[in-house]
Amino acid sequence: MTGRVQRIPRGPRSALGTALVAAATCASLFALTGLIVRGSWLPATCVIVLVVAAVVAGVRAVTRSAWAPTLAGTAVAVVVLLVRYGAPPGRLQVLPDLGSLDRTLATAREGVALINASLVPMAGARPAELLVVTGALAVFLLADLVALGIGAPALSGLAFACMWAPAVVLGFPASGWAIGWTALFYLLLLALSAAPPTAHSDRGRRASVAVLASVSLIIATLLAGPAVAAFPGWATMSMPSFGSGPVGPMSLSDDLDLRESLGTRSGQVVLRYTVTPETAPEAAPQADAPTPSPSESAAGDGNVTANDVGPLRAFTLTTFDGSVWDRSDSLDLTSWDPTTLLSSDPEIRGTVPDAERGTLATVQLEVGNMRERRLPVSTFPRTLDVPGQWEYDPARDEVIGRRGTFDGMTYGMRVQIPSLTKEDLAGADVGEPDDDGASLEVPQTAHTDDVSALAREITADASTPYEQAMALQTYFRATTNFTYDTRVAPSQSDDAVWDFVQSQRGYCVQFATSMAMMARTLDIPARVGVGFLPGDSDRNGGYVVSGQKAHAWPELYFEGHGWVRFEPTPAVQTGAPPRWSDPFVGVSAPAGQPDDIVPLPGQGSTASAAPGAQSSPGGAADDAQAWMPVAITVALVLGVAGLALALVRRRTRLRSDLTPERAWQRARRRLGAKGVSWTDADSPRTVVASVHEQLRTTAGAPLSGPPAEALERLANTVERERYARVQPDVEPAVLAGWVAEMMRGVETLLDDRSRLSDRSRRGVAPSAPRDGT
Repeated sequence: MTGRVQRIPRGPRSALGTALVAAATCASLFALTGLIVRGSWLPATCVIVLVVAAVVAGVRAVTRSAWAPTLAGTAVAVVVLLVRYGAPPGRLQVLPDLGSLDRTLATAREGVALINASLVPMAGARPAELLVVTGALAVFLLADLVALGIGAPALSGLAFACMWAPAVVLGFPASGWAIGWTALFYLLLLALSAAPPTAHSDRGRRASVAVLASVSLIIATLLAGPAVAAFPGWATMSMPSFGSGPVGPMSLSDDLDLRESLGTRSGQVVLRYTVTPETAPEAAPQADAPTPSPSESAAGDGNVTANDVGPLRAFTLTTFDGSVWDRSDSLDLTSWDPTTLLSSDPEIRGTVPDAERGTLATVQLEVGNMRERRLPVSTFPRTLDVPGQWEYDPARDEVIGRRGTFDGMTYGMRVQIPSLTKEDLAGADVGEPDDDGASLEVPQTAHTDDVSALAREITADASTPYEQAMALQTYFRATTNFTYDTRVAPSQSDDAVWDFVQSQRGYCVQFATSMAMMARTLDIPARVGVGFLPGDSDRNGGYVVSGQKAHAWPELYFEGHGWVRFEPTPAVQTGAPPRWSDPFVGVSAPAGQPDDIVPLPGQGSTASAAPGAQSSPGGAADDAQAWMPVAITVALVLGVAGLALALVRRRTRLRSDLTPERAWQRARRRLGAKGVSWTDADSPRTVVASVHEQLRTTAGAPLSGPPAEALERLANTVERERYARVQPDVEPAVLAGWVAEMMRGVETLLDDRSRLSDRSRRGVAPSAPRDGT
């Protein structure tokens, strides 16, 4: 035992050690799959970790410094984060600019807010991805420094454990395979550090035993676990559980900030409900009759679905200060008759449901993991039968409770779905809601006039309020104008609406707010509704709503119709707009036109409708295109760096992991190429004498001077390393210098002998021999 720190030697084994650290880090990422919905964050994090690992391995190959590889890896990691997450929204960026840091920090703050507000499993949004990537890079760099830089690979396991801490603390288990793979790479790292670094004859056996023992331990654990658990004696024991329940209930945020996400989003089920029509279809459709669009299905065909009932609205917002919606509690709350209708239209409120005024449907709802004081109800007139202490706000058309909802709570509605059409609204005048003009207030900012001018420009060809509303909706829904994206650029002014229309990328709160504010500049009363999009169908004929369906939309007030919903958020997130604002309603598709030209409600429902959830297909394509130039740039940089590294190594012939034994083997290979060799049975002392004798025979003289001293010093150092109790501490540069000096002497002798032979063959008298030769 030498008492020195046992670390993984430099060279190929060092690169292998870094690769094992990177693999263990990537495997430990699967501990987060119980907390975050699987998506692009997982492969993106693994790719970034591998890129940084390649840089660390390359730097360590040319230096013996313990900190230089970590510092270089940290610098590269920072650049990658700034390029990946600090790029301007919608713009390709290969190198960071002056605003990259601010944009990255803004994304990180949004990620922290998203984590604090979300339930498990949360959506793998880009802000959350940034935090995951940062954590994974920190774990890798720390584990690599401890294992290879400091030389304590056993302690690197503490760094890997950091990736498991959130899942353990929050009580959400990860896959057993994730634990197995992480443990496998960690044990292989320990085996690599325990394998002998020198060229002893048993090094292959010792390394093989270490590796096989590590693999066998993992395999035995995976195979024996189920068998042991099934054994009668163990089957009666209570095994520990990390838990499987949610961290907390979901609640919609009512202080919406256009610079942030909508608020709480989750993959947890918040509502389940069924829709049963109360009117039977009058007749089966003719075989040659045109198929109605999904928006038209409630117009009297009796096939009522969740899309006809519409989104389930929890509350509305009216007061906006240019960036944040503000809500104050209502003081005008009343009770109601469960058999009469609740509606925003005073003429309908308090009447009984009437099939003559619309299609009737019964909706039965069950609350899941949601705690909300405002009860989600249909935006259409409806009766409401709900247990508990609930009151009604007629001005806002909201149902507010003292305690709120709870898991397992049930309530029912009879919804009167009006047969509202474009023709009904085409000639409607602007109404006057009973809100003291709050729905017409426009915040005064530096760009209020710019927003108003843009609204007038968009609606220049519209002659009625409805046509103006349709022009605004079409402008925002056009994919050539806007892209649904949860990445929000840092504010450029005091007007968030103006910033949004300039960046042309945003989420539903920004789309809804912008249309509402522009409608107000046109003297159309507008507000924003917040709730849930219609759920996805289940196998039992019902519908399931998750927290990812949280949504916001604008509502405009028309005389005789009350508050009417519009849908400016692109179809990839929301599906088709309401039938009264759907430009394709009543338009027959030409023969041969693909059915997918008009986006259906189901097409948008599969993707997360909540802001901050997964990007739309268009956004995913943009990300893929943005990644391609960056990936090519990184590959070129790594390729040039690798070529430069190879040239430097070839020119210097210096390896930072050079030991006396390796220097001895290098000298043996280079002398062998010159015809000087020896066997493994020769000791270093006998090799010195043998080299002198072979050179005397071949070149006519032995080594002398500095080359002979270099050979003797190298032989003495190897002898001490093999047999002395205290290991020699000789720098690799010194060892390489001895080998180079010795070879220069050998090559000089052989060159002189070759020139002498040439002169002899040509009949030229030989010159006087050099001193010592």
